[in-house]
Amino acid sequence: MSEILCQWLNQELKVSQTVSPKSFAKAFANGYLIGEILHKFELQDDFSEFSESRVSGAKLNNFSRLEPTLHLLGVQFDQNVAKNIIMEKPGAATKLLYQLYTALQKKKKSGLTGVEMQTMQPMANVRLQNMKSEAFRDRLRNLIPRQTDFNLMRVTHRFQEKYKHMKEDLVRMHFEKLENIQKLKEEQRCFNIEKQRLSRRRQNEIMAKIQAAIIQIPKPTSNRTLKALEAQKMMKKKKEAEDVANEIKKFEALIKKDLQAKESASKTSLDTAGQTTTDLLNTYSDDDYIKKIQKRLEEDAFAREQREKRRRRLLMDQLIAHEAQEEAFREEQLINRLMRQSQQERRIAVQLMHVRHEKEVLWQNRIFREKQYEERRLKDFQDALDREAALAKQAKIDFEEQAIREKAIHEQIAVERAQARYKKHYLICAEILDQILDLSTKVADYRMLTNNLIPHKLMHNWKELFLNGKPIYEQASIKHLSAKPSAEQRVELEKRDLLDNGDYEEYKVQTNM
Repeated sequence: MSEILCQWLNQELKVSQTVSPKSFAKAFANGYLIGEILHKFELQDDFSEFSESRVSGAKLNNFSRLEPTLHLLGVQFDQNVAKNIIMEKPGAATKLLYQLYTALQKKKKSGLTGVEMQTMQPMANVRLQNMKSEAFRDRLRNLIPRQTDFNLMRVTHRFQEKYKHMKEDLVRMHFEKLENIQKLKEEQRCFNIEKQRLSRRRQNEIMAKIQAAIIQIPKPTSNRTLKALEAQKMMKKKKEAEDVANEIKKFEALIKKDLQAKESASKTSLDTAGQTTTDLLNTYSDDDYIKKIQKRLEEDAFAREQREKRRRRLLMDQLIAHEAQEEAFREEQLINRLMRQSQQERRIAVQLMHVRHEKEVLWQNRIFREKQYEERRLKDFQDALDREAALAKQAKIDFEEQAIREKAIHEQIAVERAQARYKKHYLICAEILDQILDLSTKVADYRMLTNNLIPHKLMHNWKELFLNGKPIYEQASIKHLSAKPSAEQRVELEKRDLLDNGDYEEYKVQTNM
């Protein structure tokens, strides 16, 4: 429908402003284009008084001038329709333009002008329409907010939109931050998984190398006789080693004793030989004897040297045998230690694999728990967003209801104030009119009785009472006053006091003169 109306306005009527379906409500918000349409059909003679401004005064002026013409065409138009169009309510302008389009098409078929349509209406309807137009203008003035209210609403709407955009930006930034954190966590998790996989592969390679390097030592037979024989052999070897060590010690002790004895003997023999040689030299001085002695000394030295070599050879053989026994004993202990160490390494390797398996299970459980925590956090965040949206929606509904209630109260107060003002003005006017009528009738009566001659004093008293708002005619008798006089009697007393004060003032003025 909007496209048809836009085509009608832009192509057939060629209004001053191009209208599109998106800007339909905004284009007709001030009523200027509606007046231009009616002016093109020669129905709006005061189109020059229309204003293109968008202030509230211009809108009120335009729609007040449109209301009689629209009622003349039979279009349903009141202050509520005008308010909806001014507030740019969706669909309001479209509905009014469609009704106006159908009404103008009927008028075009009938061939009547605007003046002819106005002359065809009865005078009573014309007067009633004028009164309705005035009432429509007053009601529309009360309904349309002032321009300051419009500006405030526009500023408020702009700041609300800005707040909404800022809130959306904050939510988007929060989501992006959450996504970045999730992405970083995912990258860290992938990095940890890759690192764990590489370390596991490295450990598997190390374990494979360890398994390849393990020397498979056969387990000793569990026969007790073999163990007993080995124990006997070890005891025998230990005993033989101890015996050899004891014999070596005894032999070394004997050798030491022999050496000491020989040294002492050699010393004594040398002394005696020296004495004998001196004696013999003194006695005999023969070279053969000296040669024999030297030969015997050489033989003794050679024998002693040979004995020392044999002793050293024996000691070396015994030391070599002892070192061989010690080497065999050390090899046996090393073999036993290696066997024990290999078994312990196997146990440690099994325990290590078990610990790694437990670590892998704990790691997988931790990843699963972290995923559950993350899902729970996302769910809580989404629930919080939904809760805030629901609260905001409920707050908006409550605000609209409160605004409607306050608006109704405001309208009721405005109506009550208008009624009170009307009643007050009515009473004031009625009282003034009654006093004027009383004064007129009083003057007329006295003119008839006195042949148009009214005493100056009496006329002055009547004017004084009229100007002070007191009744001219007597309301009650004050000759017989009670303890509590009535309202009429109090009015009469006030009138008397007023006149007495006036006489006193005149007396003072005359005496001063």
